Amino acid sequence: MALSSIAQAKELRGLGLVASHSHITGLGLESETSLTPRPSSQGMVGQLKARKAAAVILQMIKEGRIAGRAVLVAGPPSTGKTAIAMGIAQSLGEDVPFTMVAGSEIFSLEMSKTEALTQAFRKSIGVRIKEESEIIEGEVVEIQIDRSVTGGNKQGKLTVKTTDMETVYDLGTKMIDALSKEKVLAGDVITIDKASGTISKLGRSYARARDYDAMGADTKFVQCPEGEIQKRKETVHTVSLHEIDVINSRTQGFLALFSGDTGEIRSEVRDQINSKVGEWREEGKAEICPGVLFIDEVHMLDIECFSYINRALEDDLAPIVIMATNRGISRTRGTNYKSPHGLPADLLDRVIIISTSPYSPEEITDILSIRASEEEVELSPDALAILSKIGCETSLRYAANLIAVSHLIAARRKSSTVDVDDVKRAYDLFLDKERSVNYLSQFSDRYIGDNGAVTLGGAGPAPVADAPIVPAVTTANDAMDLS
Repeated sequence: MALSSIAQAKELRGLGLVASHSHITGLGLESETSLTPRPSSQGMVGQLKARKAAAVILQMIKEGRIAGRAVLVAGPPSTGKTAIAMGIAQSLGEDVPFTMVAGSEIFSLEMSKTEALTQAFRKSIGVRIKEESEIIEGEVVEIQIDRSVTGGNKQGKLTVKTTDMETVYDLGTKMIDALSKEKVLAGDVITIDKASGTISKLGRSYARARDYDAMGADTKFVQCPEGEIQKRKETVHTVSLHEIDVINSRTQGFLALFSGDTGEIRSEVRDQINSKVGEWREEGKAEICPGVLFIDEVHMLDIECFSYINRALEDDLAPIVIMATNRGISRTRGTNYKSPHGLPADLLDRVIIISTSPYSPEEITDILSIRASEEEVELSPDALAILSKIGCETSLRYAANLIAVSHLIAARRKSSTVDVDDVKRAYDLFLDKERSVNYLSQFSDRYIGDNGAVTLGGAGPAPVADAPIVPAVTTANDAMDLS
C-alpha cells in the first residue's frame, strides 16, 4: 500500500498562530450550491453523512429560513464536531454573524448566566441597515485654486467629467483642504459624498496611463465613469443587535465595544431597540440577518441555562443554535436525573441531531497529513504511516500533537524531514492516556490518594510497565502491518 502526503496550496500567512482548526476553510462541498461533500476538501476529511447534514443546515441559514431552530452535533471525542461548526462558519461569509462560546464560559463571566447567554444570542443576530446618499463620481479634469494675497479664504474650481458629461464645481476652503489631504490630481477618478464632504480616490484614469508621471507600483487604473456625475448610492452596513445594545446603553457609546466593559444591559433598552428595528424593517430601511450561535461542550450548562435557551428559541429575534457534546447518558447539571447527552428532555425534543462517528485508518492518515502541511512539517512516508498507526491505537489528538514534537526532535539533528526515529523518540518522551493510566495503576502508592496516604522515599519509579514500544519501520508497505 503506497502512502503519499497530501499537501494544500495556500497563500503566505505571515506571522500567525496555527490553531487546532486553522486548516478548516469550509465544509468541503462539491460546489457552493451543492449538498454533496467531497471525501477530502477544504481541510475536512470523512464524516460524509454529518457534513451532508451540515450542508443542508448551511443552505437553510443562507436562505434565512431556519432562525429559532437548534441543532445538536453529538459524537465521541476527536470525531470532528467543532471542525464541522468551523466549516459552517467559514462557508457563511462575512455578512452572516457567527458567535462561538464554550459551555464553561457562561460561568466565568462577571455577569449572570442569563445575561451572558442573552448577549451571545444577540451577537448572532445581524441587522443590515440600508443608507442612501448622493455622491459625485467622475474623473478630475482640472483643479484651480485661487489664494488671496492676504492669506484669507481660499477659493477654487473643480472640473469633473464622465464619458457623457462634464461639470464645474465651486470649491470652498474645507473642500480644498480635503482635496489637498487626499493628494487629488488631474486624471484621478474620485467620489465625493455630498452630505459629509468625504472624498475617496478610486484610482487613476486609463486615459492617463501613458503620462510620464512618477507612479508607484501599486497605482491602480480604473475606467472613466459613465452616465450622470451626480448619483444616488445605497450603502449597506451590517451590525449585530448586541452592538446596538452596547452603543445605546453605555455613556461612552461605541467605545465600550473596544474596552469590553459591556456589563449588564437593561431589558428596557433591548425592548426599545427591538421596537426600533421592527420599525426599520417595516419602512424597508433594514432587514434582519439571522446568524449562528455555536455552543461547544453544551453539557457544561445547567438546567437554568437550558430553560433560558428553550424560551429564547421561541423569540422573534433568534439565531440558529448549534450545540456540540461528546457525552452519552449523563447527569444534567443542576438536577439529580440523567438524560441523553446531558440535555433535558424538553430541549432534546426541540433539536435535530447530527451524529459523528470515529475516523477510519485511511481518514486518520489524511488528517495527519493535512495537519503536518498546516504546521509546515515535512513527514517521510514511513513517519506518516507510524503516526497513523499511533492515531488508530491511541487517539487522533495524541498523534497530531506528536507532529510538532517530532519536528523539533528532527531539527535537533539538523534534519528538515521527520523520520521514524524522531516519532519513536517523541512517543517515548510523551505518554498517551492508556500508558499514563497503566503507570498510575502500577505506582499508585507513590501518589497521594483520596485518603491522603502516600509512600515516600524508596527507589525511584521504574519505566512504564507493559508499555507498547513502537517497532522499527523499514518501508511504507510494512508500516500498516505493525503490531
